[in-house]
Amino acid sequence: MVEIKLGTIAFIGGGVMAEAMIQGLLSRQTVAPEHITVSEPRDKRRAELAARYFVRVTADNREAAHAGAVVVLSIKPQVLTRVLPELKSQLHAEQLAISIIAGGRIATLNAGLGHPAVVRAMPNTPAQIGAGITVWTATAQVSPAQREQARAVFESLGKEMFVDEEKYLDMATAVSGTGPTYTFLVLEALIDAAVHLGFSREQAHDLVIETMRGSVLYAEKTGKHPAELRNMVTSPGGTSAEAIYQMEKGSLRTVLSKAVWAAYQKSVLLGETVGKAEPRKPVDA
Repeated sequence: MVEIKLGTIAFIGGGVMAEAMIQGLLSRQTVAPEHITVSEPRDKRRAELAARYFVRVTADNREAAHAGAVVVLSIKPQVLTRVLPELKSQLHAEQLAISIIAGGRIATLNAGLGHPAVVRAMPNTPAQIGAGITVWTATAQVSPAQREQARAVFESLGKEMFVDEEKYLDMATAVSGTGPTYTFLVLEALIDAAVHLGFSREQAHDLVIETMRGSVLYAEKTGKHPAELRNMVTSPGGTSAEAIYQMEKGSLRTVLSKAVWAAYQKSVLLGETVGKAEPRKPVDA
């Protein structure tokens, strides 16, 4: 066991992303299983997490929050208004709160928790296999030591990127948070195209996955701009030139840009509503 960086960590919510973080923390030996507490309302889910990872589980959010030097809010956005009042003023000054809730603004979390040391983060789906990237920011009250705690958590999911302003979290939601969706759709379309040509679906799947994987690794290793790499494999009058012509004709760039912009706008809208109580409907006289 390497030196424990976090001491203790608690998860408020035991969903998919919380489990991914637990897997990463344990596999990297960043924290011991007995130092992890998870609050989860479902009996079956609590039993699964305890049996699979040997972590402590509870149905009580306050109990979990009291158990962690780092407290990770990993609940769904729609239940934030119910959970925040439970945790109001429950964290002591030395504790760090980390939120991975989509749309959960720092101001909302500060006010709802009654706690100033808050980190807001946007991980993405590949974090489940330790290949994600997490974009995060922190309030001024988060100490240098707490920043290192947060960084240790995010490095257990893959790579991390700190940003100075919260506005970049909405941008990251649209690019990296939603990014796997764009990638999966392109993969699906290419696999279907290969099947249309005559490959079996299994052959098409393997061919496309390995092509995409190799291309990404090659781009990363060379460090060259994607446009330069594309030009290197595009011969005049060749198959790549013909394919690119059709994609440009179909406005692929514009469609992708519009998709990212729409995701960004949706993230901003979520930030205006998540964690805020809905206005009461007037009672009929």
